[in-house]
Amino acid sequence: MRPRGGDVPTAIARRSTWRTPPTTRWRRRPARRAGTSQQRRAVAPRPAPRSRLCEKENAAGSVSSVDRPRRRIPEATVARLPVYLRTLLELQAESVSNISSERLAEMAGVNAAKVRKDLSFLGSYGTRGVGYDVEYLLFQMSRELGLTKDWPVVIVGIGNLGAALSNYGGFGDRGYPVAALIDADPSKVGKVISGHIVRHLDDLPEIVTELGVAIGVIATPAETAQEVADKLVAAGVTSILNFAPAVVSVPPEASLRKVDLSLELQILSFYRQRDAAGEGLEGLDALDRVAVQKSASA
Repeated sequence: MRPRGGDVPTAIARRSTWRTPPTTRWRRRPARRAGTSQQRRAVAPRPAPRSRLCEKENAAGSVSSVDRPRRRIPEATVARLPVYLRTLLELQAESVSNISSERLAEMAGVNAAKVRKDLSFLGSYGTRGVGYDVEYLLFQMSRELGLTKDWPVVIVGIGNLGAALSNYGGFGDRGYPVAALIDADPSKVGKVISGHIVRHLDDLPEIVTELGVAIGVIATPAETAQEVADKLVAAGVTSILNFAPAVVSVPPEASLRKVDLSLELQILSFYRQRDAAGEGLEGLDALDRVAVQKSASA
C-alpha cells in the first residue's frame, strides 16, 4: 500500500543514496561506431570536456559528462520535477525498480508524452519494453533539483504559521534543515521553539554567516514582509520563500517564490461555484445563486 500524504519514511531514510549515482550498470552505453576494431583504435581521442557550472560540486561520484543534460530545462519542466520525484520516492519505498512513462504519467497526473519530454531534458530516455530505472531517475532529479546537498533554512516570523513550519520535520528529511528562527517581537526572542532559540531580526547577518543559511522563509504579517525580504537579501540570502499575504520585490540576483493559501482557496471556490452552476445552481445557497446569475448576465 502506497504511503499517503507524500511522506515516504523508507525512501527518505535512503536519501543519502541520491548524493551519488547508482552503480555503473545504469550508465549510458557508448554508441557503436562503424569500421573495424583496428580502424576504431586509430581514431584520435575526443578532447576533454570544458568545465561546467557546479562541476566541482558534482564531480565526486558523478556520472560522466555525456550523461549531463545538454539543454536548458524549461521552467514548466522544473515545476513538474518535484512531482515526479515524490512519485518515484513512493515507488522506491515499494521496491519498484522500473516504471513506464505511461504509469509515471498516471501517478503524476500528466500525459505520457509530457513525461518523456521532461525526462529527456535530464538525459534519460528509458528502454523500450522496460521503462525507466527508478533509482537512476531519483539520482538524476535530485542532482538537477540541488538535493545532493543540504540547504539550511531560516524562518523569519514566529507566529502560528512560522512555529508550525519550524515544527515540521519533513523539511530536514528532504534536505532543508531549519537552521534558525527569527522574530522582531521582544516577547518571542529568547524562547525555545522546536529546539531552536528564537533570535532577533537584528542578528540576521551574523546568523546567515555563522550557519551558512541558503534559504529564507518569510512568515511575517504583510506590512513587514518587504522589510524582511530586504534584510535577507542584504545579509546574503538570495533564495526566498514568501508566505506573507503581500507582494514582495527582490533584486534580479535573488529568487523569490510565493505561497498564498488564500489564493488557492479562492481558486477552489471558483471551480466549486462553476461546477454547481453547471448543475442548475443546485447546492448553492440563495446568495451564491444570485451572485452566479448576476455574473452570467453581465
